[in-house]
Amino acid sequence: MTGARGSVLRACPCMGPVPIGGGKAPTGGALAPNPSPLTPLVFHWDGGLKLTKADLAVDFRRRQPRAFISHAHTDHIARHEYALCTPETSALYQFRLGQRRTLEMSYREPIEWGGLRLTAYPAGHCLGSAMLLAEDGWRSLLYTGDFKLGRSATAEEAELPHADVLVIESTYGDARYGLPPREESLDRLFTLVRQTLAEEAVPVIMAYALGKGQEVTRLLTAEGIPVLQHRKVYQVSQVYEACGVALGRHQLFQGQVEPGWALVVPPGTPPLEKLRRQVRFAVTGWAVDEAAKYRFRVDHAIPLSDHADYDELFEAVERVAPEKVYCTHGPETFVDRLCERGYDAHLLGRPSQGKLF
Repeated sequence: MTGARGSVLRACPCMGPVPIGGGKAPTGGALAPNPSPLTPLVFHWDGGLKLTKADLAVDFRRRQPRAFISHAHTDHIARHEYALCTPETSALYQFRLGQRRTLEMSYREPIEWGGLRLTAYPAGHCLGSAMLLAEDGWRSLLYTGDFKLGRSATAEEAELPHADVLVIESTYGDARYGLPPREESLDRLFTLVRQTLAEEAVPVIMAYALGKGQEVTRLLTAEGIPVLQHRKVYQVSQVYEACGVALGRHQLFQGQVEPGWALVVPPGTPPLEKLRRQVRFAVTGWAVDEAAKYRFRVDHAIPLSDHADYDELFEAVERVAPEKVYCTHGPETFVDRLCERGYDAHLLGRPSQGKLF
């Protein structure tokens, strides 16, 4: 089926029309009791999600006049003329792309924008990550962005409000990616790191410079293991600490690693020739694949992710209780599984995060 701007929407046979709400919002911010029979489009897909009524791009990678940024990973940002985001994401966004004009949205504090009521909710993905709830007076839409359920050492736990329409990030929308309990993965990480240190080797943990690097650092320092950080990780950590997130005992890596310290580096960092024996770790949800350690060229692959796993995706849909679900950044088969469970589910865009840690 062809949607707005010529985009193609794949759906189960029960798919209804793409328009999903609209109408003129009542004055004073009050929500109307009944939907309007006239339902202009609330969102459309134009190489990315756009809230039509407000002319607001969402997580676009190309420059826009106005855009909402769910978090500051590079696959979700651009040098927009004006960006809406949380204060923490604003700090990280400007650290990465230089001084930008932003409107800061605190969690759970609605703002009125372009005829919509917009509210940011914690997403649990990384510092400042946010879901976006858009309400037009008749209907509501929740965009999750990248998210994770459960506890995090460095991000506020995800919160999922009800919405009529859910646009959900579904990176791990394949049954293979049901991750083990977080505590099980952490126990394995801590045990292997301590074993590496006892053997007088250097544990080198590969973790994304923004988010996973700080998460792993905080987890290790909380266990009494000090951390040296690659320059790219350390620079982001300075922003985290300026935002009030204490990471424990960590320092900038300057070429040498004293006994007892772990080293955190970005994925793809080659072996460091000047160090004594190194044991390399990858921390990623893709680690549930048996071949993961060969794919990432490491000694150990630990299934620790900042994305919702397969079971958490279903849990998120259940908690939001939407009438329609649109899936992004995941496999087409996840749409099929949702349809089999009775959801009116559709696919937006194509998978694009296969290499994201």
